[in-house]
Amino acid sequence: MFLAVSVASADEAALDKRVMDLAAELRCLVCQNQSLAESNAGLAVDLRNQIRAQLARGASEREVVDFMVARYGDFVLYRPPLKASTFLLWFGPFVLLIAGICVLIRRIRLQGKMNRQLSEAERLRAEQLLKE
Repeated sequence: MFLAVSVASADEAALDKRVMDLAAELRCLVCQNQSLAESNAGLAVDLRNQIRAQLARGASEREVVDFMVARYGDFVLYRPPLKASTFLLWFGPFVLLIAGICVLIRRIRLQGKMNRQLSEAERLRAEQLLKE
């Protein structure tokens, strides 16, 4: 009897580890910046239970991931595949970085033009305006 209980608890521990390893690869749909393993949101708990049930039934990790992607889309993956629908996820940050650098360069150039030295005529005109 004791041997059966220890084997069952070892199987449960192995299943728990598989569930948490797989949940660490999937994004929480509520929190979005946490994995299913880290999140305490109600939906995350439900999804972890669903992962557990599927793995206990004998489904492979790949089948569980495919099920989640079919149900929730590529967003549920922390590392979505590179394809047309995920192009912005992969390259969006780089586009924003390049756009920010371009805006910064343009601003610096405009600032340089505004801070140029006044010609002698402009300086005299400014002095006249200040005296009035």
